[in-house]
Amino acid sequence: MTYPFQTDSLVKDIVNEFPKAADVFKRNRIDFCCGGNIPLDQAASEKSVDANEIIQELQQLFDTYKGSKEDVAVWTDSASDVIINHVIEHYHRPLEEELANLSPYVTKVAKVHGGHRPELLKVYELFYELKKELLEHTAKEEELVFPMLQKLDTTTGETRDEMIKEITELEKEHDHAGAILKELRDITSDFQPPMDACGTYRLVYKRLELLEEQTFMHVHLENNILFPRYIS
Repeated sequence: MTYPFQTDSLVKDIVNEFPKAADVFKRNRIDFCCGGNIPLDQAASEKSVDANEIIQELQQLFDTYKGSKEDVAVWTDSASDVIINHVIEHYHRPLEEELANLSPYVTKVAKVHGGHRPELLKVYELFYELKKELLEHTAKEEELVFPMLQKLDTTTGETRDEMIKEITELEKEHDHAGAILKELRDITSDFQPPMDACGTYRLVYKRLELLEEQTFMHVHLENNILFPRYIS
């Protein structure tokens, strides 16, 4: 995908096409919500920031995330160490960043609109349950399970049985995260905001859907490619 934005692109259009851009605008105090119907160069000028520097920052972020949809077939023949490092670098670290960045948007939308959109209060509850689950899960993978996997080939007996038990527990946690994501999809009508939703409201739904996509890919790599090497 070619980088599609220029300084004359509307701020709202940039966020609609590339939701991660909202983080750049937030750091630079550029309103992408109610005030997003103006070109980037105008919005940047109003905040006394350089539009070309914003474009460069967006370009770097775009280049980082444009390849997130990957062909997982290549991993079937990759060494486990390679897969583990890939999961940590391309899923765990971006997940931690996205959960931190998305949290204030989810909170804001629930606070501002939850009074007349009660489903947003449920979105808030489910998101923070998912956030806690995923952060604890990825920490356990890195601190305990992944190092154990790297020793499995030379481990036998009770120790190996304990390691396999940990893998099975991880798969159960994957199922729980999937159930939360399913409930989020149901409560948001497949992440479709109402017609009168503001920009931040729409942003939350877009990024929740992207979070779902990345989580499913992450789980696929582990459940269907990495873990079966040790428990099949």
